[in-house]
This record gives sequence, structure tokens and C-alpha cells, in this order.
Amino acid sequence: MNREYIDGTSNNAHFFTGKEVEHTPAYGKGTLFVVGIQTIEDIVSNLNGAEHIFFGANHSFNPSTVEEWRHWETMIDFFLRKDYLCSLDIPISCVEIFHDGGLCEHNNFIPQIRVPIPYISLWNYNTMIKIDDIDFNKTNPGVWSHSLHSLMDRKCFTDWNQYKEDKILK
Repeated sequence: MNREYIDGTSNNAHFFTGKEVEHTPAYGKGTLFVVGIQTIEDIVSNLNGAEHIFFGANHSFNPSTVEEWRHWETMIDFFLRKDYLCSLDIPISCVEIFHDGGLCEHNNFIPQIRVPIPYISLWNYNTMIKIDDIDFNKTNPGVWSHSLHSLMDRKCFTDWNQYKEDKILK
């Protein structure tokens, strides 16, 4: 995923820095954003005092092999064990098998499940978001239903313009 920046350029950088603007436990913290699988050495050399590391930036987490999963988990686990606050942007397609690894066992890990809803403003006031199970009574104790309208609370909203302050590193 390419992002457009203030100067109108886009990039496919592996690292960029900025403040965490999404309303997570890391909100407002100096953040190193990591795109794709990178070496631990490269991540360390780009930290520059960051309090938080956001892995899977630019929708780059989408492992398709066991080896890719292992690389992602090893990379993130290293920084979790060093007490960094770490987020991972997880596509909904990876949720079912995500817990085969141990990242969620860390209290400093912020899993961010990404659920795209195109044209969200076109859905009517009665629209519901249902947090379901993979099948009836398989892995969850039940089902949660939320009003899409109430989930779109202004205090949880991040305008696209807030992402434009990030600084590309390499």
C-alpha cells in the first residue's frame, strides 16, 4: 500500500516515524512504523527513541506460509521481550489462525484487527456489526451485535490528514 504525504509524494518505505494517531493504548506515543518483515538490526537502528513500534504498517502483514508467520512472530516477539509497546495491524483474513502463535500472551502487545467497510457513510442508521463465531457455538460464548452508527463515535475517529505528518526513514 502506498501512502501519499504532505508534499504529494508517495513511497514504499520500510520505516517511517510519527505519533500514533489511532485511538489505541499507544495513542500519542512516538512510533516507529515497520512495513513488512525487517531484520531486528534494521529496526533497532531506526528506533531513535520511539516508545511504540507499529508492525504491519501499510497493510503489509498478510503471511501466506508457515515460514512467513514465524518470521513475523520472531521479529515482534523480540521487541515485546524488550518491553516495547508493539502493535500489529491484522487483516480479518488472519484472525482465525492468529492465536496459534503466542503474541497475545504479552501485556504490551496491541493486536489491531483491521475490518475494512467500504463506503461506510452510505450504510443506514439501522446497520449492525455482528461479532460472530466461525460456526454455531464453536469458539466464542455467543455473538455481539453493535450499531455501526455508535461504533463511529467521533472520539474514536482518525481523519486521513492526521497520517500525513509521518517522516519517511528508508
